[in-house]
Amino acid sequence: MIDRRRLMFTAAAGAGLAACGQALAQTPAAAASASAALTALMNGIVQTFLLSSPETLTSLGMDKGPMAAMKSRLDDRSQAKIDADRAVFRGQMDQLKAIDRAALPATEGVYHDALSFFGETQMMGDRFPYGGGGFGPAPYTVSQLTGSYQGLPDFLDTQHAIETAEDAEAYLSRIAAFPTALDQETARMQADFAAGAVPPDFIIDKTLLQLANLYDTPADRMVLTSSIVRRTGEKNIAGDWGARARRIVEGEVYPALRRQADAMRARRAGATHDAGVWRLPDGEAYYDWGIRSYTTSTLSGAEIHALGLQQVAELSARADVLLKAQGLSQGTVGERISALGKDPSQLYPNTDAGKEQLLADLNAQMAEMATRLPQYFGRIPAAPVEIRRVPTFIEAGAPGGYYNSPALDGSRPGAYYINLRDTAEWPRMQLPTLTYHEASPGHHHQIALQQEQPGRPLLMQVLGFSAYSEGWALYSEQLADEMGVYESNPIGQIGYLQSLLFRATRLVADSGLHHKRWSREQTIRYMVETLGDSETAVTTEVERYCVWPGQASSYKVGHNKWIELRARAQAALGDRFDIKAFHDAGMNAGGVPLTVLDKIMTDWIASQRAGT
Repeated sequence: MIDRRRLMFTAAAGAGLAACGQALAQTPAAAASASAALTALMNGIVQTFLLSSPETLTSLGMDKGPMAAMKSRLDDRSQAKIDADRAVFRGQMDQLKAIDRAALPATEGVYHDALSFFGETQMMGDRFPYGGGGFGPAPYTVSQLTGSYQGLPDFLDTQHAIETAEDAEAYLSRIAAFPTALDQETARMQADFAAGAVPPDFIIDKTLLQLANLYDTPADRMVLTSSIVRRTGEKNIAGDWGARARRIVEGEVYPALRRQADAMRARRAGATHDAGVWRLPDGEAYYDWGIRSYTTSTLSGAEIHALGLQQVAELSARADVLLKAQGLSQGTVGERISALGKDPSQLYPNTDAGKEQLLADLNAQMAEMATRLPQYFGRIPAAPVEIRRVPTFIEAGAPGGYYNSPALDGSRPGAYYINLRDTAEWPRMQLPTLTYHEASPGHHHQIALQQEQPGRPLLMQVLGFSAYSEGWALYSEQLADEMGVYESNPIGQIGYLQSLLFRATRLVADSGLHHKRWSREQTIRYMVETLGDSETAVTTEVERYCVWPGQASSYKVGHNKWIELRARAQAALGDRFDIKAFHDAGMNAGGVPLTVLDKIMTDWIASQRAGT
């Protein structure tokens, strides 16, 4: 998955489609006027939401030169700032509606369509008096996956570059600003509570555990302190950095973390165990918003559930064939996969040495995949990707794997994180597929290519949609199988099919929780029995779906669309179908809703048939 902590700005997406769209009939004057208006609007949105966000600038590698002062600041997380941003954004969307879409050239028409969809879905959330602190549905300001406590320490450690004493001073300034961010979110969390959005008891418990993992750590060993000590030491930057960081952490950060934990703990006794957002005020509409935002489709909860059950049945039948080929014919598909995954030959030692070996093997796998990519893609990203362990202080609630994009200027590589709290959660047969999903040809390949497309407006380099990106990453798992990576690894192929099955069960689980009103335990049991995964890994997944309603459905919905589009292109073009050209056209689309992707690829197919 892509790290969803910055939904709008996660996927750096180019939307250039000169080769894909058909020219529109228009007068030069009308086109110039419409284009100028759209360009001005996109620049305004960039100024409002990117260039005024210190953390976004750092994530993009733009906290330098005239923007260097932003490196010492954090984002304003107050409700007043959120309300002001909403008002500005509504005005900007009014401006977008006033632009003559028909007068735009093809490429800019795509920009308009993607931005229109984003604006419409974003403003759907304005009706809900809870959550609402970011771009995308997340009903709880603070949870095991949301809140600055969860993201900022890792952000400062991995994305705030320290090359000079000035960088180190900026880092300390950000640590000093961290308590304000925490208190702002604590105030919003309490407003959520007052509006009727108290997280389920098990979410509160997991969140309190992760908060305690931070403030119970001796300040000199806490990542905020150890990071600056390590990195200033590596650069030989003289200064009493560790002692200064420790004083801020002990005297200011830890008290703010405890205040947040105390406020959440005070609501624990009255929290319900009900898992889905249906129990929240206007909760059914909230789930509809989640589906629309994350899947960029018009599917209902009932339709997603039915689709999931259908695809689980189909994929289980395929897995049955592969399992029987390995002599595994007794028990359900889930039971047989579980038994296979528990075989000692499939397990790395749950030790530091075992975890280091696991990471080394994944790096070797990425290197091997790099040799195959030119056969399937005309464009290969220049940006490298690193494999990193999920920070230990958040691994209890963090997903199994996620990806962070590289800096736009190339100063920071992409990063694929894997959760190694327990190596038993990662049998060897599952690891290749995870790497193809998160790195290449999945998230890193797609996002790095988008960032490296020249001539794209900055807004279109950073606007992303879950169904497009996660659908591509899941399609990439299938593509790796088609490349022949499992020819000498039939057990790995079972792991790949289990991954597809996993995403199909997500359709059932997500809609089960939020539409069918399933309990947490019922959902966990369904996924364990269907997949054969460990209960600890499944529990983390299910609890994730509880706080991101709709997001889990985006993977398979997006994958289905990519498969549909390729089949359509193959049927239309026959022997003229070129897999490299198809992939390049799809990558050039980047960062668009599925409805827009469908039109783009329909136009591309037409242009290929016409020989243009």
